[in-house]
Amino acid sequence: MADKRKGDENTYVIHPEYKNKFRPGPTREIIRDVLQSKLDKATYSMETTQLLTKQVADDIKDRLKELNLPRYKIVVQVSIGEQKGQGVRMGTRCFWDGDTDSYASEMYCNESLFCVATAYGVYLY
Repeated sequence: MADKRKGDENTYVIHPEYKNKFRPGPTREIIRDVLQSKLDKATYSMETTQLLTKQVADDIKDRLKELNLPRYKIVVQVSIGEQKGQGVRMGTRCFWDGDTDSYASEMYCNESLFCVATAYGVYLY
């Protein structure tokens, strides 16, 4: 078998190389680009928001996979709500290794909706 399977990767590598670490800065830029391109002309609709949320999350995840970060699990969470001038508080907690794992988050608002997208990069030992 010439092709290398994911399960065949070296398991003794416990930290990524510096150049292969998950970086919040470039990740935040990718999230911002996707949110602007997908939501710029979007309006909130209860019927279509579920599909829009999935599309935004999938687009962010696909763009982040292009960074080719070996052994990182990418998790993307997107929340979209109706913009009516109300306040919203969101929080998250994670149990992870502070040396290898990280996250990036961006918020987008227009007249009709708000969106919060967070991408987590978790290194698989």
